[in-house]
Amino acid sequence: MRNQNNKATKGRLRSSYISSIISIALVLFTLGVLGMLVVSAKTLSDYIKENIGFTVYLNDSISFADANYIKKMLDASDFTKTTRYYTKEDAAKIMEEELGEDVIDYLGYNPLSAYIDVRLKANYANNDSIPKIETWLKQFPQIKEIEYQKSLVNLVNENVSKVSMIILVFSGLMLFIALVLINNTIRLSVYSKRFLINTMKLVGASWGFIRKPFLLKSILHGLYASLLAVGLLVALIYGIKTEIADLMVIINPVYFIFIFAFITVVGILINLSATFLAVNKFLRLNADDLYY
Repeated sequence: MRNQNNKATKGRLRSSYISSIISIALVLFTLGVLGMLVVSAKTLSDYIKENIGFTVYLNDSISFADANYIKKMLDASDFTKTTRYYTKEDAAKIMEEELGEDVIDYLGYNPLSAYIDVRLKANYANNDSIPKIETWLKQFPQIKEIEYQKSLVNLVNENVSKVSMIILVFSGLMLFIALVLINNTIRLSVYSKRFLINTMKLVGASWGFIRKPFLLKSILHGLYASLLAVGLLVALIYGIKTEIADLMVIINPVYFIFIFAFITVVGILINLSATFLAVNKFLRLNADDLYY
């Protein structure tokens, strides 16, 4: 009969441990997803901004050597991410693809200009920097016109700022909720052993001796929960890579290592600190208070 009771008790404890580990792992997984969002927000912002640029239209009389010089000068500039040079013939082909009609055949001559398509670095893709770049470029007589969409630049920068702020606020909220959930899960786990803690106190065990097995177990459970959360994150990343491969462009793979390490450290530290506080709480209680 005693063996059956012991088995039942061990079964309940094992079930309690498993449910606690799974609960903490799910919270850590949510934190990991949030971490991926936060670290990817800057990359996504830069990716969007670096698709903003301007077009430098060149004079019709410009030589290939002068056009190549301007392109190399732009390539060497601090604000330039990439450049691409299009000849008059290239511009005519692009126009033909867009309109479905040969402009040269229709007009009898090529009215288009050669141009250089410039993509800016993220720090320069704003309405403060682009006008300064435009003023600097206009001093070159080979350049006929500089064109960019001011409204689009404004719209992108405003939306990026709003999204970044929303992500930061949401991240702070989710981190707070995660801490509360993990703390409550561990307190409930320790609560179920409050009578055992009191019994050990009655037989003269020191607080450090009573805390030790709880803390060691909390480290182990934190590690298990972290590994489970990392496994779920790996599965999520694999799913994203399989289904939406283009989305992986905005996520630096190096960040994954930091996120996994962060999840592991947070899982262990939160478990350890929450267990320490919970055990101390029941160590301070009198026997009569354990029933409330």
